[in-house]
Amino acid sequence: MKPPRQRAESGRLGTLTALYVTQYLGIGFITVGLTAILRDGGTSLDTLALLQAIGLIWPVKFLWAPLLDRYGSRRHGHYRSWLLVLQSGLVLALLALLPFPRPAEQLGPIVAICAVYVLLSATQDVAADAVAVRLLSTRARGTGNGIQVAASYLGNLLGGGACVIVYDRYGWAAAILLLAALTAVGLVVVWRFREPPRTDRVPGVGSAYRALWSAFGQPGCRWWTFVVVPLVYVGSGAAYALVTPALVDAGWSLARIGVVTGVVISVPAIVAGLVAGAGIGRSSRSAVLVFGGALLTLSVVLLLPLLRGDAPLTGTVVALSCFMAAYTVLNVVVYTVNMDYSRPATGGSDFTLFSSFGLICSFVAASLGLAAAGQVGYPAVGVGSAVLVAAGVLAGIRHQRRYGHQRRGDGAPATIPGTGPVPPPDAAREAAGSRA
Repeated sequence: MKPPRQRAESGRLGTLTALYVTQYLGIGFITVGLTAILRDGGTSLDTLALLQAIGLIWPVKFLWAPLLDRYGSRRHGHYRSWLLVLQSGLVLALLALLPFPRPAEQLGPIVAICAVYVLLSATQDVAADAVAVRLLSTRARGTGNGIQVAASYLGNLLGGGACVIVYDRYGWAAAILLLAALTAVGLVVVWRFREPPRTDRVPGVGSAYRALWSAFGQPGCRWWTFVVVPLVYVGSGAAYALVTPALVDAGWSLARIGVVTGVVISVPAIVAGLVAGAGIGRSSRSAVLVFGGALLTLSVVLLLPLLRGDAPLTGTVVALSCFMAAYTVLNVVVYTVNMDYSRPATGGSDFTLFSSFGLICSFVAASLGLAAAGQVGYPAVGVGSAVLVAAGVLAGIRHQRRYGHQRRGDGAPATIPGTGPVPPPDAAREAAGSRA
């Protein structure tokens, strides 16, 4: 039988798993499933691009993240009160799609509802990340972020894959009701969740926003955020942007591309996320970072036939699976170090700020990768991407050697403008005891 502390940690991880999976269910449906349904109904590519643009809400969620850190119910739990409202909103937004069984003919309300859903989902992510920052021990952060990254793929797999199959066989209402029912599971989990009382609330909105920018003042934070993260994300993101156009150029059908990139390679990505998270807990952030970089280099080598225009099914699936596994491992390490730099009093704001910057780097990388491929070709961009990731790994190793021992929970207390010292998260958890 597990000791009480381990049982509490397992319960926290279970809660976070439900939150992260359910937040991505609708996102997967909107970006993959609904896109396919609309295209099948004759919707133009320009209109589909507008639907995809709704996702730009996610990178700017740091603009309102400080409000979640500042305001929250003392009676019902600071972040739990937000999660109850937001998770309910996700379910209601999905149910609001029910009256529109022919989405291709009713685009106006469909796009509006989807925009509301993405806004709610992005805000729910802020609250879920804040809970993770406050309740996960330093050792469990790798596992927690492995679950977060794996959950994104699982949510996309269910929302973008399973729900489309249900739609094809049973219709629009059945697919939407399945999405809403799965999302409601997260609401049940939040209802049962008991958040420890909070004693380090930021005193005002102004302090909350000043704290947002002071996060970069922590030792080594600027080096990690503005050197390591861009190198890793631009390198891997530029390579990933080549995959779909290279498959099209190699003669693959859209149906095959959808199945392989949306379903098949999601499975190794889910496994890689969980394995990477466990590996960080058992070894170190640097070791898993090196593994992810080496795996990505290998995957680029395996992808060279595709990038040259030759894409046999088995070899291409293996190469893409390897690439997605590597990309996932790197993501888990980046998220874990981001959480190391996230302070308990402003966990939602800090983690959101760091992850939003990573998302922006990924968006930029996609454009740069495709533009460069038009000039020098797919293979050159693929090799260049591997070089950038290797540089990011080396910079990350240097960062961890110099600053890794100062991770939150291991070093001195953080300071938030206007609040004074804030105890490290591990100390705060000890004070909370079994109330978590």
